[in-house]
Amino acid sequence: MVKHKAQSKKQQKRGGIDFKKIKRKVGRKLPPPKNATNTEIKSKAIILPEQSVVSDKAGLAVSKKGLTLKELLQQTSHHNAKVRKDALIGIRDIFLKYPAELKLHKLATIEKLRERISDDDKIVRETLYQLFKSVILPNCKQDNQGPFISLMMAYIFNSMTHLAIDVRLMAFRFFDLVIQHHPSSFSLYAEKILQNYQDILQRSQFHLQDKSKLKTILGGLVHCLTLLPRSEKDDDSCVKNEVHSHGILHALEPDLVEDCSGRSGIIEKLKDILPILVSCFVDFMSSNNTMQLLDVQSFDCVLFILQSIDIVVKFFAFEMNKGEKSWQYVPSLYERGPDADILDHFMSPAIFKKLWELFPLNLIHRNSDKDDDRYLALNAIISDIFLQLREWSYPPPSLLEKFLGFIESSLIEKLSNCPQSRVFREKHLLPLVPFIPKIFMQVSGAWRSRILQAFTEVFKNCGPESSMKLACLSALGDVVDPEKGWLYLVAGDPELLDYQLIWIRELPQLLLVLGDKNPLCSKAVLRLLLLMGKAAKLSFSFSQEYDQMQCKLAVFYSTHLDDGSIFYGPFTSLPQDIQELSLCCLYYFSSLKPMLLQSLVLCCLSQNMEPFLLFRIIEVLHSVCKAGNISSADYISFLITLLSRFRVSPENCSSLGYEGISNHATFRTITRVICSCLSQIGDDHLVLQTLEKKILDEMSLKLPLDNICAFLRVLVTLDTKPTRLSEWSVIKLSNVLCKYLINVASSKQHDGESKVYLSTNKSHYYLLPCFFLFDRSTKLLDLFLTSMRSLITDNTSLLLSPHHSTSKISQSSRSNVIVTVLLLMHGDVKMHQILLPHKSQIESMLEMVLKVQLEETNTTIEERHKMQSTCDQLKAAIGRSLSG
Repeated sequence: MVKHKAQSKKQQKRGGIDFKKIKRKVGRKLPPPKNATNTEIKSKAIILPEQSVVSDKAGLAVSKKGLTLKELLQQTSHHNAKVRKDALIGIRDIFLKYPAELKLHKLATIEKLRERISDDDKIVRETLYQLFKSVILPNCKQDNQGPFISLMMAYIFNSMTHLAIDVRLMAFRFFDLVIQHHPSSFSLYAEKILQNYQDILQRSQFHLQDKSKLKTILGGLVHCLTLLPRSEKDDDSCVKNEVHSHGILHALEPDLVEDCSGRSGIIEKLKDILPILVSCFVDFMSSNNTMQLLDVQSFDCVLFILQSIDIVVKFFAFEMNKGEKSWQYVPSLYERGPDADILDHFMSPAIFKKLWELFPLNLIHRNSDKDDDRYLALNAIISDIFLQLREWSYPPPSLLEKFLGFIESSLIEKLSNCPQSRVFREKHLLPLVPFIPKIFMQVSGAWRSRILQAFTEVFKNCGPESSMKLACLSALGDVVDPEKGWLYLVAGDPELLDYQLIWIRELPQLLLVLGDKNPLCSKAVLRLLLLMGKAAKLSFSFSQEYDQMQCKLAVFYSTHLDDGSIFYGPFTSLPQDIQELSLCCLYYFSSLKPMLLQSLVLCCLSQNMEPFLLFRIIEVLHSVCKAGNISSADYISFLITLLSRFRVSPENCSSLGYEGISNHATFRTITRVICSCLSQIGDDHLVLQTLEKKILDEMSLKLPLDNICAFLRVLVTLDTKPTRLSEWSVIKLSNVLCKYLINVASSKQHDGESKVYLSTNKSHYYLLPCFFLFDRSTKLLDLFLTSMRSLITDNTSLLLSPHHSTSKISQSSRSNVIVTVLLLMHGDVKMHQILLPHKSQIESMLEMVLKVQLEETNTTIEERHKMQSTCDQLKAAIGRSLSG
């Protein structure tokens, strides 16, 4: 309906307008209100001559973003997490580029960075952790780490009580990092850290909900517990580290606890943690009852739990073993040990009841060999715990048989698996091997035979350089060691004795297979052989078996090959301590065989043999001879062979073209030592009668001067005045001395030309034994002078040259050498007096020399002058004797 026009006008008149409505168009900007305040600010840029910030940092260590260490440390407290993270990265850049900055500002840096251990941001915490792990701690290893570790520990422990679980986990990781670089710090804070582990493990809901975080906690706990002493060696090192670390970390603390080991507090904390660990294990296994197998994270957690329990039990066992256990007492496995009550002081056997009930852990459905290996690892640790506790607890027979069955089956299965599986199984079965000797010494019947057979098969078939072989050797040492008293039990047990002989027969061949590749294993074999030697005196079977090893052991030292060459065994290249062990084994042979002595002398003749080792071999064989375990004839033959075949290199090797270092002084010492040994093995006259023919036969050969001199010194040592040499020996010795002294004189003449061989002092060393022999036998001197006289006119005589090869020399040269010999003899005061009765014979020889000089037409003027000078010197020496 349309309104009437008159009505609309009437309505407009009636309606009054109080406020005028302004119509606004869409898209137009609103005008400012009338009372609006103008807030616009106008500014102009000010240009200064120097405005660069970089110019103020010239020469300073800055990060990639141009920030100094001080600025970056300030930014680590910034409210923005990204700024804090960038600051930590910048600090890392500075320390990597400028290592000196870390050493200069180490304490100030750590004092500031430790605040970020409990940072709210996960990325910042991880960046800080990596900074300490990769840069700060590795570069401070050589420094005194005590002060900054003390600075960090307060913040680490504070973070361990943080409400956020991630912060607590990071605190444990930081502590683990600290003890990696400073292990002794654990013992200083052991009680506190163990209490924190106890608190976090008691959260039962945490065990099963977040396994990755629990794995981190348990891994850190295992690392900490491994620092506890579990043997005498560990205990000694622990005490040393404690004293050292106390001095570093708390040098200024007046109230230092006197008990540096802190064992009492540690033991109490471990008592509290042990039931929690067992409970964690039971919870895990209960939650996986419906599962076919443990998932990877669960397996790692269970493995860490069992490892922690195992370490705690070993620590308690070590504490209980101190001065309490005796090897001579070997209780039955079914008998309660004499110290069983001690166990209750440390832990209740009831704690492990559920652990034994779950053993052995088995797969419901077998999927792969890898799954079997994992469960074997868990069962092996449980078995280790059981065997540790068995010393102080009474296991029911049924429970004991469960563990014996597992040990037997595990050893047998190890041999039948693939190589990869063998390595894994071997690693986890190793802790059980030390218990095997006690097991087969304590059990009887079928179980003993089964365990012995399984152990023997493993010992024979495992790799020669494997850890299992080393563990088996150590276990056998416990059985053979006379000090542990088990041999008395073995003597009346034929079965066990038979197995021991089987083990022993494997050792020589194992030693040869090892060679010099694995000194640690070779040392274990030789230590076992040494224990066997000591036990040989207590058991005829052992003694017989030990003596039969000599032929195989000879190859270990050295041997002659079919082509005449010498093969040097591992003995010559092994470390010194192992060589010493092998020589000590020689003491215990009831009779050393010539084959073994021949191997030893070949080693002594090696150019690579160290002098101290050569003297040690002589010392050991001398002791064996005095003990009556080697015949005197064989021992003397060894010494004579050494003197005869030892190759002496000249003192001035480089000028003569020889390689290596001269062993001239070494051989002189050998000669002196052998002379001393020969004078101690019996009556000198009897030894001389045994030796003189052999020595003279050796000297008649074309031996070098040093070797002949050594034999002459042996004769002088054993002979007396007047001489006890036979007439045949005196005649033969005169010929030997004639050639020997001519060679000495020839060397003396060559000394001035080519600087080879002899000076005056050195020539005296070669001449002195001859003078002693001349003094003791007038007949020897007469025969010697007669031989020298005959050489003056003999044109066909072949003499040894100074270089020890046979050559024909001219008559005048030979005469000159003979005069030189006589001159050298007159040069010794005592020998000068000995020659007085023979002055007419010497003068006659001199006349013959002068006659030869006149008749010789091929000599040069220089040679004649030299000859005349030598004759004049001899005339002067004879004149002094006549005037005297």
